[in-house]
Amino acid sequence: MATSRRVLTLWRVAVFIAALAPLVYWGWQVAINAAGPEPGRYLLLNIGQGILWMLLLTLSLTPLSKLTRWKGFTLIRRQLGLWTLAYAVAHLLCYALFILGLDLSRLGSEIVRRPYIIVGMLALLGLIAMGVTSNQWSMRRLGRRWKTLHRIVYPVLGLGLLHFLWVVRADLGQWSAYAAVGACLMILRIPPIARQLPKIRQRRQVKRAAA
Repeated sequence: MATSRRVLTLWRVAVFIAALAPLVYWGWQVAINAAGPEPGRYLLLNIGQGILWMLLLTLSLTPLSKLTRWKGFTLIRRQLGLWTLAYAVAHLLCYALFILGLDLSRLGSEIVRRPYIIVGMLALLGLIAMGVTSNQWSMRRLGRRWKTLHRIVYPVLGLGLLHFLWVVRADLGQWSAYAAVGACLMILRIPPIARQLPKIRQRRQVKRAAA
């Protein structure tokens, strides 16, 4: 049991380092002047895509847990969810610093020119709502309503994909990849399909035992 706990602790530490590493790398690229002529936009776009990475990874944990019954996937769900929020906040800060120059009076005209900002803000509000209620106290306080609240992760994913599509509408390659992964994860949550995942695991175990 002690070994199991040690492995799970190392797993959580590894996930933390892996989630932090892209931010460190992008910051280092800016520090050594390797981020191109517009380092602010470099950070903004890369961190924006990082939000989608983290959100999709978080959504993948439930089907992975059902397929494997390994509690390590369940253990890091809150951690990756909070990393998704951290990336979103960093994205917002980059926008405020490098695009607005901390001049909030420009926000109105920016929204008129770039209405996808509203879509991104709605997604951020959803992430904040999930982030502040991701603790045990909120789960006890909200009861059954907690799961209902956290289902807003699905519209948040849709808003995130729409925001990204609006930003990169001239280049749909990357967006299509994110959208395809997101669609697959949503399909795996359709109740008849979701109920098949434990059965797939059981059939694999029977085959392994018979081999």
